[in-house]
Formats: sequence, C-alpha cells, structure tokens
Amino acid sequence: MQWILQEFEDAFKLAAALDALGKEYTMHKAVPFVGELSPAPVVVDPACVLLFGQYSLWRTAEREGWSPGVFRIAPFVEQVAWKPYLLNGGGRFVTLRDVPSSVEPGDELYFVRPVEDSKEMAGAVMSSDEIRAMAGRVLALKPKEIIEGSLCHDTMLMLCEPVVILKEWRIWIVGGRIVTWSLYKDGRRVVYRHEIETEALYFAGEMARLNPGYSPAYVMDVCRTEDGYRIIETNSINAAGFYAADLSMLVAELERLGNQPEGK
Repeated sequence: MQWILQEFEDAFKLAAALDALGKEYTMHKAVPFVGELSPAPVVVDPACVLLFGQYSLWRTAEREGWSPGVFRIAPFVEQVAWKPYLLNGGGRFVTLRDVPSSVEPGDELYFVRPVEDSKEMAGAVMSSDEIRAMAGRVLALKPKEIIEGSLCHDTMLMLCEPVVILKEWRIWIVGGRIVTWSLYKDGRRVVYRHEIETEALYFAGEMARLNPGYSPAYVMDVCRTEDGYRIIETNSINAAGFYAADLSMLVAELERLGNQPEGK
C-alpha cells in the first residue's frame, strides 16, 4: 500500500507508526478545501493508494483513479438503522439561507452542525441569536465570494436540543470490525487515553453490525449520557484526528482491507 500524507500534526503520528512498521510514505502540502497535493505524488500502483489529510483529498483520489484513496461516507443522520441511537436524532434540518426565517431570535440553545461531513464548521452549542448572526455573515456574501469548503447559502444544518454528555470516545471501524479506539472527553475535560468502557465498545460494535454497508472504513464517535450510549456522529477515517488510537493496528487493518478487491 502506498501511503500519501498531508502535512499536519496528526499525520506525523501516523508517519511514526508507519516508520515503526517499516512502511513507506510521502509527505505533502495540500491546498485548503481543494485537495491538490504539493509536490504531486508519484504513484506506483493506482489500485493501492491511501491518502490521509483534509477530507477534500477525495477529489484528487477520484480524479486520479486512486483506490482505495479516501473512504467516502454518507451523512450519518440519514442512516435509517442508526436513527433510534443518535444523540441528536430528534433534530430539525434547515438550510443556512432559511435560518433567518426559521430560527426565532433569542437565547435558546441548540447543538448545530452541518449534515454533511464537510468540515464547513465544527459542531457546537450555540444560541438562536448566535446561529442567526453566523448565517447573516454568510448570507451577506455573494456565492462567488465564498471560499470552497466554507459555509455557504445552501449548507444544510442540523439543529438539536443540547444533551449532557458524560464521556466521549472515537472508534475506528474497518471492514465492519472495530480496530482501535480512544477516549477523548471525560465530562468537560479533553483527555486522550487509549481506553473504553466495555459497554461502549459493545454498543459501537452493535452499531457497526446494524449498518454493514455504510463504508468499508470510517470513524464513529459515541458517548455515554444519562440515558445510555448514543452515536454522536461519523467521520471520514482519512481525515479524523487520531487522539490515542493504536495506529499500528489501524495501519495493519487498512493495509489488509486496501489489498482486497472489495476494499475499494
């Protein structure tokens, strides 16, 4: 497998794991939101390439015909099998252009994030007034003035009632199986430890089994609330932070998957 990494903090963690395993890789800079790599990589076998960095690298992978390249994912909120288990499954969807007419002024709090895993903005708890102000700043721009990959007039947002989260974990799923995991938040404290509650691990495994065709490889964030375990969101495995994951295990499983014809 040929590993192509974009230069960013977590890529150096992956590079260290690849070094330890004797795997070759190259480092590149990338144009934000566009996915162009510099210098352009020299690809030996287009059928055996993996890219790690910003999610927009999928554009380069698809244009060049690299496989598995970047594993694409569909919006997790649209997955019927997962809807009963979503942390924010009862939210509503509003395009950014409709925020002024759909979100009443005030200090009511919502958890807000784009429906697509586009990284246009990170999920956050915001008041109605803050959401309206954010939308106003974007809508004040003409579409041609908006940088590709940023919030735009047509961005679909999910607005949900905030929920108290007790612990949060990131879980890496490859070929339908859990490969590694990391705690990344304990209450309000950000902590990166390679640990997980047995019940959380079982819950994530059940969620992967419920939706086997979702993606050959992806990241699932799960949490424990006062009402039990829930899915927070999913992310592209090629663009998600590693926290305290076992990267040796991740590399081995991705190589195994990538070298199978069905791993595409």
